[in-house]
Amino acid sequence: MTNLKELYVKLLPKQYQGNSVGILVLLLLAIRLMVNGMLPLMDKTEARYAEIARIMAETDDWVMPQIDYGVPFWAKPPLSTWLSAFSFKLFGVNEFTARLPYFLLSLLIAIMLGKYANRDERSFWLPALIVFTLPQFFLHAGVVSTDTALAFSVTVVMLSFWETVSGNKYWYWKYLFFVGISIGLLAKGPILVILTFPPLFVWVWINGYFKRVRLVFPWFLGIGIVTIMAFPWYYFAEKQSPGFIDYFIVGEHFKRFLDTTWRGDKYGFPKSQPFGMIWVFLFLFALPWIQMVIVKMIKNWAIVKSNPWLTFLVLWLVWTPLFFTLSKSLIHPYILPVMVPLTLLVVFWWKDLKYKRSALTFAITIIVLAFGAFGYFKISNKLKFYGNTDKYLLERTHGVPRIFHFGNKSYSGQFYSKGKLKAIRLSELKAHVNNKEVFMILIKDRDRSKIPETLMKQLDSVEGNKHKTLFRFSGNTTESSNGAIDEYQ
Repeated sequence: MTNLKELYVKLLPKQYQGNSVGILVLLLLAIRLMVNGMLPLMDKTEARYAEIARIMAETDDWVMPQIDYGVPFWAKPPLSTWLSAFSFKLFGVNEFTARLPYFLLSLLIAIMLGKYANRDERSFWLPALIVFTLPQFFLHAGVVSTDTALAFSVTVVMLSFWETVSGNKYWYWKYLFFVGISIGLLAKGPILVILTFPPLFVWVWINGYFKRVRLVFPWFLGIGIVTIMAFPWYYFAEKQSPGFIDYFIVGEHFKRFLDTTWRGDKYGFPKSQPFGMIWVFLFLFALPWIQMVIVKMIKNWAIVKSNPWLTFLVLWLVWTPLFFTLSKSLIHPYILPVMVPLTLLVVFWWKDLKYKRSALTFAITIIVLAFGAFGYFKISNKLKFYGNTDKYLLERTHGVPRIFHFGNKSYSGQFYSKGKLKAIRLSELKAHVNNKEVFMILIKDRDRSKIPETLMKQLDSVEGNKHKTLFRFSGNTTESSNGAIDEYQ
């Protein structure tokens, strides 16, 4: 079989073979799929969204996502939760099925981009190769979150707008524009409009296309599509859980963006980054292609300004980081939607890019090395010890009727115990010991000092990792130990 080095050589000459591009893409997809199935869900974010989806699939409540049984989750719309919950219904509950919808969305994005390479007589799979060698995109092809669905909706909105305005003969593009808006509203809310409409407006203004936009889009029918697809869920969510609209629209979209000290966040914690940190994220999580595109843009600025397609892609690329430049409350996945225009710019300039062989070699080598490191940590059980997940500890709890977590329970614990894990306070822990009830309990190492020594002696250590230890209480206690416990109550 042709080795990786030979594939690089075949890929990059002027008359490279398209099959080699496809083989490299399949290699990247295989790596991502293997990691999706082998990596446990980590706390807090990914395990949280997976647990919300698991509860939805179990309870069959498809309106308001729940962060715990009977506790509504107001922070995000339900599309991502629907996708994982539906995957659980079809294929069972595990980390692979939780991540499968996001892998498929990422693959669908790559397929959508293929036709833009074909138009320039390049390999259909070249955009897939580029986009999957972008660290941010490769990472989110297997992360349970709302960001991949948002990136998909942004891609649908932007590309359908371009195809419609540029005169594509296929009728469905003008309707897909409104479908994309609906998907975005259900994926992450009004932020979809914020990330797409400003660059589209500027592009239309630069090219004088206002009349064309007014005529080619079925605006009244399109508004009807959005109304029918997206707004019913908002209505029923507010009706089922009053207060949701105020928290989600005002809190999540305005207070979170403008106030890094906002204390109204029910599910996370204030995120404070230096101003302009979004650009650091972009240059770090989109290397090596972002650096090459920036150089190309500067050297060919006159061509960029005169080419509507390039202008469209550049506005799409720069608007999101510009928007978040003045925000300190942000995280690196916010740049995910701009991986698509970045990819299309690389494809456009592919034949003229210098050092593309080195860039491609570097990008794929980093992914392969990271996969190798992951495999080592997995095989050597270092992942089991250092990973921020309760999966491996909970594997030791089969057959135990009661499983507790001292203090706030973890989302990975909830997920892997299928909701069996319960949070417990000190007074409740003492009561279970005094009642001689058999149970197992997870205790964070930093919380051990909160439990009296006489009580800790009643618990037998089963297994631990870097973060916490699993203990078992077998139901055996003594009069003296009970008395010692009671004196702390």
